[in-house]
Amino acid sequence: MAKALLSWVATAAAVLWVPQPAIAFDGTVPVRTMRDVAYRQIGETALHLDAYIHPAAAKSPAPVLIHFHGGGWARGARADDWTGFRSYLAAGFSIITVQYRLAGEARAPAAVEDARCALHWVGANAAALGFDLDRIVISGTSAGAHLALMAGLLPETNAIDAPECRNPPRAAAIIDHYGPTDLAALGGRGGGLHPTVANWIGAHPDAVDLARQMSPVNWLSASSPPIFMAHGDADPVVPVAQSQMLARRLGELGVTHDLFVVPQGGHGKFDATSREAMTKRIFAFLCALEIADKGACGDEN
Repeated sequence: MAKALLSWVATAAAVLWVPQPAIAFDGTVPVRTMRDVAYRQIGETALHLDAYIHPAAAKSPAPVLIHFHGGGWARGARADDWTGFRSYLAAGFSIITVQYRLAGEARAPAAVEDARCALHWVGANAAALGFDLDRIVISGTSAGAHLALMAGLLPETNAIDAPECRNPPRAAAIIDHYGPTDLAALGGRGGGLHPTVANWIGAHPDAVDLARQMSPVNWLSASSPPIFMAHGDADPVVPVAQSQMLARRLGELGVTHDLFVVPQGGHGKFDATSREAMTKRIFAFLCALEIADKGACGDEN
């Protein structure tokens, strides 16, 4: 089990890679940096986020990106600074990077609860920090993409949200980088749950049922927010079929979506040409939804 678990979490370079849109950096830097902001308190444990506020947010509400790191729900950390998101800043976004509880601290659904609480924090602080509640984008890589999907797909009424974090704002879009979407369908070599999923879900009689409850595909509806998916067709960690299944379900429901498949792409290990093509598609998607800054979309009016 340990070897199988490491197959998911040991790809640190891929998991912690921050996707950068293909927009030239224009020199924009955050007008305000807020480090280690406590967004949730569980007993004696405080969970933190970092906020990098776009200069334009002081004049009018700006779009905001909430990003969750990957690591198989077992390791990893939010980015050390904002520089990996500089192209998003150039496109008018404020940036939020989030710490959440890992499997060694708390099993599922803890990380999903935390992701929803981070979204709730954005809503609660929108007026003070200039966040446009109609232009919230949630993104993540690998397990972080799973959390982004769950945070954006859960309906207003559900049995997962912590009482203090109920009724968070709605996501305008979700950017899913090679995330697992049906945890029960992943499976392990000997049957049952994939070891990485089992490590997060925990060993108990209702583990498979909880895995289904933690699967984004089971929370889709015709009113789900638009979703962009990127996945390598040679991903040895999270099979591309996970994104293909999600795209198929979204199409059946009539939800706006785009699936970018990287030929011979591994678990985030995409070649430079594919990365450039992918990030152009991401921003074409966000521009079509009128989420990114109009200037970044070629519309100065």
